[in-house]
Amino acid sequence: MMLKREMYLRQIRPFYDSDIIKVITGVRRAGKSVILESIRDELAERKISADQMIYINLEDLEYSYILNAKDLNNEIKGRIKGNAKYYIFLDEIQHIQNFEKALASFMATLNVSLFVTGSCSTLLSGELATLLTGRTVEFEILPFSFREMKEFFTANGRGWADDHEMFLNYLKWGGFPLRFDYNSEAAVKQYISNLYRGIVSKDITAKFRSEDRQKFTDISLYILANAGKEFSSDNLVNAYKTEKKVISQRTVYNYLDRMKKAYLIHGVGRYNITGKKALGNREKFYAVDTALRTINTNTINYEDTFFLENVIYNELIMRGFTVFAGKTYKGEVDFVAIKDDRKCFIQVAYLLDSEKTIKREFGAYSRITDASPKYVMSLDRFDLSHDGIVHLNIIDFLLGRRELFLT
Repeated sequence: MMLKREMYLRQIRPFYDSDIIKVITGVRRAGKSVILESIRDELAERKISADQMIYINLEDLEYSYILNAKDLNNEIKGRIKGNAKYYIFLDEIQHIQNFEKALASFMATLNVSLFVTGSCSTLLSGELATLLTGRTVEFEILPFSFREMKEFFTANGRGWADDHEMFLNYLKWGGFPLRFDYNSEAAVKQYISNLYRGIVSKDITAKFRSEDRQKFTDISLYILANAGKEFSSDNLVNAYKTEKKVISQRTVYNYLDRMKKAYLIHGVGRYNITGKKALGNREKFYAVDTALRTINTNTINYEDTFFLENVIYNELIMRGFTVFAGKTYKGEVDFVAIKDDRKCFIQVAYLLDSEKTIKREFGAYSRITDASPKYVMSLDRFDLSHDGIVHLNIIDFLLGRRELFLT
């Protein structure tokens, strides 16, 4: 059974009939096409005729004759009859040369509501931004959240012994929707590995020389295996030198940029807590899904808080937060989460199973005078809140049982 992703549909619904172009982006196989299907279903429930909805998957061989803006223009205008409003859905539009010109033409000459998807962040850059300034709204779709994973299993009559067991599976293998079609870990790993290679070959290295493909493979493996850790291009360059290989910092940052544009990773900027402002340089990266980190590491240590941080980071951006890594004079806080000019601070830990760990995690706030709410999240079931700092169970937070307060 298909999961209706209400978190995203709630954001898109106000624009269903708007002449603003709805640009739905995100990593491949995150569920963008299913979002389009859900929107079409909801329009049908509103008695919009199927004849008024045009869906084209531009990766489908059936539409291989649509190569450029003129082809797309002819296809759409050839299907429109009369003056009724049409709802047009163009899936993976980045394959069409100069597609932005066709979209601009539709907006200028037709009574339509446009929905487009793409797996490359450059959809909203360059000429598209120039031609359609103020006429687009973007929604980035991520793989399933933990809450959506549980909803999917419940809807399909498949259960787990408890939420904790399910969460450990999610922590390791993430939420790419189609991975739930496989029951064995070996099959899931094979699916994720094939998916990752497909994303890299289609969206990043298609025009690379073979030696550059290998360099990218090495660097992307390092970045994903170290997601959440402070990033240093110097470390990568020096590691290459020890193996008598050469790579420049410029190349490293070029590859990072390509990974971001393919939605494989998100960059997290620093926030000066004392000065209450964002700093320009970025220093951490998180994988769009923890499974991409799992296939690039040899072992999984559940006490490695970087996996937990990755899950919390993705959850926060799905909920519409802008997220930074917090910096103090001599320390750091894992996250500063901001929404509507209000914020809170978040520390993430596996278990608070010793006085030393409790002191370290809660002590991260000891020199912060900012009165915004402060949270420590862990997998502990007991409430360990004290000194005005709130302790949240990670699973309760992810399932929506506990919410964040901002000031």
